[in-house]
Amino acid sequence: MERTFLMIKPDGVQRGLVGEIIRRYETKGFTLVGLKIMTVSQELAEKHYDVHRDKSFFKGLVEFITSGPVVAMVWEGDGVVASARKLIGATNPLTAESGTIRGDYGITIGRNIIHGSDAIETARTEIALWFKDEELTSWESSMKRWLYE
Repeated sequence: MERTFLMIKPDGVQRGLVGEIIRRYETKGFTLVGLKIMTVSQELAEKHYDVHRDKSFFKGLVEFITSGPVVAMVWEGDGVVASARKLIGATNPLTAESGTIRGDYGITIGRNIIHGSDAIETARTEIALWFKDEELTSWESSMKRWLYE
């Protein structure tokens, strides 16, 4: 079963969107297998955004993600990486479709509410960065038989 990493950023937490975002993934039929609220350290933020280290916006990303609590999550399900990205919407909320998290709640690219892994391999890397194995659980929802053939 595929897993992905999602993080509700400080703006999403401050705006009280945690429950709404979790509801969307539960309603879609995905299984939450890891969840924690935390303040991100400078070191973790820099590791998470390492791919952007040489870009002009790197410092701002790190400052923002460490500015307040985030909610880190691991979700499980068939096709969860691609489906989660669809639910998130385009990076720029102004071009994100209505019905997506960013399309419904975002206003600017710098405050776009949520992060989601962009590929299966990225998800594996991000999950390992943010969660210890013992912080994740495996369980089967009683809805599984109604979701999958």
